[in-house]
Amino acid sequence: MPVLFTKADVRFRFDNANGIRQWIMVAVKKEGYAAHYIQFVFCSDVYLLELNQQYLHHDTLTDIITFDYREGKKISGDIFISIDRVRENAGKFNVLFKEELHRVMIHGILHLCGYKDKDKKNKLLMTEKENFYLERL
Repeated sequence: MPVLFTKADVRFRFDNANGIRQWIMVAVKKEGYAAHYIQFVFCSDVYLLELNQQYLHHDTLTDIITFDYREGKKISGDIFISIDRVRENAGKFNVLFKEELHRVMIHGILHLCGYKDKDKKNKLLMTEKENFYLERL
């Protein structure tokens, strides 16, 4: 199975795994890639902060870190998502937790497909892509 969902240090129930897996596979294919291996790891702020410090040398909280192991048109990667950040951001943006979680998940997939979000133009494109896929979920 090329898309896996795991937990690190949180109690969290992930619903509709098969439906989400299928949605991700469709998005990957639509972007012109094949999914080889994608693992989502749901974790806490503390867990993700440690990864952020260790591997990216950032001392900040974040909702997602994506490790991209792509080879050509086959995408592989580990996507770590802080459930704490997703929950807080859902409140901040006045959306359901599930909606924010799905947005962060497709955001990670788009990173694996080569999208960047470091400048205004690329961030806007990425948000448009997120909205496109969220409408199809």
